[in-house]
Amino acid sequence: MTDMTHTTEQVQAYMARVPESLVRYLGDEVLPQYDHFDPAHQRDHARSVMQRSMAMGAHYADTDAGMLLTAAACHDLGLCEGRACHHLVSGRIVRADQRLRQWFDGAQIEVIAEAAEDHRASADRAPRTIYGMIVAEADRLIDPLVSMRRAVQYGLANYPELTREQHYQRMVAHLHEKYAEGGYLHLWLPESPNAAPLAELRRMMADEPLMRQTFDLLWQQEMP
Repeated sequence: MTDMTHTTEQVQAYMARVPESLVRYLGDEVLPQYDHFDPAHQRDHARSVMQRSMAMGAHYADTDAGMLLTAAACHDLGLCEGRACHHLVSGRIVRADQRLRQWFDGAQIEVIAEAAEDHRASADRAPRTIYGMIVAEADRLIDPLVSMRRAVQYGLANYPELTREQHYQRMVAHLHEKYAEGGYLHLWLPESPNAAPLAELRRMMADEPLMRQTFDLLWQQEMP
């Protein structure tokens, strides 16, 4: 397995390849759109995907840092039209954004749009480019507690009528469908930093008392 660990200086050097005007545009015009989405997909989620993409992108020196950062920033914009096809809508939004043509040509915008389309964990095929693979891995953010918290947050936001026990069962079912052996989530990069956290999450999922204990803690934190 290739080491994807990089020093802060290396990541900063990669990030420095992004035009400052593009960084400002993404921060001032794109990220605020996340403020209208569900709690699991707010601005902090987009920033996290952008940061993780830059950290992984530094491993691939021939990638365009500006294209990667833009794909990461735009990957969930399609949530403005709902969750079901949000990845496709995100690609459409990228293609329609005339401001991006200040920094990218048509071919580059198409790659950025495809990366946004390909980020979805439930996709049944590999992303078409390295940009899509990196954004998909960055979006996974496989941290056991974060993954469980996002499942609880999504349940509360979309199924408020469920009882506490039903929310627990929904969370467990979602985690198994997505993260268990044979689940729909795939790690597209062999050197993915998500490999170890995924193994830890699967260990937790096999420990029912621990799952209950963790859910109870998250429930108390998320309930108003």
